[in-house]
Order: sequence, then structure tokens, then C-alpha cells
Amino acid sequence: MKPRSDAAHHDPALLRYGLILVALLFLGLFVVLPLIAVFAQALEKGWGAYWAAITEPDALSSIRLTLLAAGIAVPLNVVFGLAAAWAIAEFQFRGKNVLITLIDLPFAVSPVIAGLIYVLMFGAQGWFGPWLNQRDIKIIFAVPGIVLATVFVTFPFVARELIPLMQAQGTEEEEAALVLGASGWQLFWRVTLPNIKWSLLYGVILCAARAMGEFGAVSVVSGHIRGETNTMPLHVEILYNEYNFAAAFAVASLLALLALVTLGAKRLLEWKVRQDYSSLTAVEGAEG
Repeated sequence: MKPRSDAAHHDPALLRYGLILVALLFLGLFVVLPLIAVFAQALEKGWGAYWAAITEPDALSSIRLTLLAAGIAVPLNVVFGLAAAWAIAEFQFRGKNVLITLIDLPFAVSPVIAGLIYVLMFGAQGWFGPWLNQRDIKIIFAVPGIVLATVFVTFPFVARELIPLMQAQGTEEEEAALVLGASGWQLFWRVTLPNIKWSLLYGVILCAARAMGEFGAVSVVSGHIRGETNTMPLHVEILYNEYNFAAAFAVASLLALLALVTLGAKRLLEWKVRQDYSSLTAVEGAEG
């Protein structure tokens, strides 16, 4: 009899092709066709109407706000993710499991609930509302609230990419660098960062994609002020509710393009990781 591991690579052809066909049909029905429909609807009235829809002042405002929120949220999450991953992987302390649980909290809490929490805290009738009103500080229905909501829903991505890797790598290289006299910054820049750079970039890509596409939490805290607090997903919703389908799909196509760019960056990063791993394996084999 063949070993079980060898038999696993010789499944019946009908089973293999059947599973492949099911996967392709599923992807075609739920991913490719909707994507084609978005671009087809966006260009239904021609390039002139498409260009007018995405260069209209409210659309440009939503694009700027989306990029601004992502541009603030991603660097903040990189700093938090690095700090959290380093603390969890390198040190033992009380409350470590609590910290790990809190990092996963946005995965478990509905984004709408997260938005409501911020309204409860910073709204006019919220806990800090009167204090903020006295000082003319606006958080809810303003850009700061949108940034806060975006940070909340995206902060697990970088940390969750780094924590398993840094735990698997251990602390031997860092300890050796300290013995040789490396300072804290030298330790980070020359030892830790090179070892985690690809996972860090992967987390940044995922974080940026989620930040630009977030709808639920941002919808609650934005106030839907046209031209001021509408991000691209919110602008798409408003246009669609107004039966301006061509413009709605035009702006939606920009989000789809951003998603495709993100997917391309993700695949390029995965390819680069495989190349580096293959090179390292070849070098180790030659030395052996």
C-alpha cells in the first residue's frame, strides 16, 4: 500500500477538476461578475460622464477625505502594531492575554457599534460632549471622528501580522546584538526591522485597504455632510439613493481600482517573500 501522504497527491482526476470547477464558478459568480458589472455601469454613459462624476467637487472631497483618513490611520496603526507586537513577543507581563484580546476586539465588534461608542463618548450629549462644546472642539460629524473610527476598525491588522512572526523568531538575535553593544535604535533598525519587513508591509497593505473601504463606523460618526464628511463609500451610498447610478458606480469603480491595486501589491509582496525564501534556502544548501 502507498503511504497516506503519497496517496494524498493522487486524488481522482474527477475530484480534482470538480473542485477546481466549483472554485472557479464561485469566484466568477461572486467576485468577477460583480467587478465587471461595476465598471460596465460606471462607463454606461461614456467616458465623459464618467470623468464628470469622479471630478465633481463632492466626489473630489470624498476622495481627499478617504485618503486623509487612511493616511492618518495607517501610520498610527503601524506604530501601535510594532509596539504591541514587540511587547507581546519579547516580554512577559501581567495582562498580556488581555492585551491580545483587546487587539482582536475590532474583529468581534460590529463597526456600527464602534461608531455608536464614539458618539456616546464625544457627541453633543456624550460623556465629553459638553466639555468639547465649551472649547469649540468638534469630533463627531467632523474629520477627527472619521479618523478615530477608521483607526479603531483597522488597528488589529499590523499587530496581527507581526505577533506570530516575532514570537516564532524568538529573541536570540536581539540578545546577541545587545551583548555586542547595540543600542535600542540599532537593535530595532538593524536586527528587528529587517526580519519583519515583509510582514509589516503586508499588514500595512491590509490596513490601508480596510481604511479606504470602511463604511459602518464612519457612517455613524460622519453625519453625511456632503462635501465635508463623506468618504468615498458614503458618497457612493448617497448617489445611489438619489438614483444617480452612473455617478455612484463611477466612484465605486475607483474603490474597486484601489482594491485591485492593493491585491496586486499583496501578490507582489508574496512573490518577493517566496523569492527571498528560495534564495535563503539555496544559500543554506550550498553551505551545507
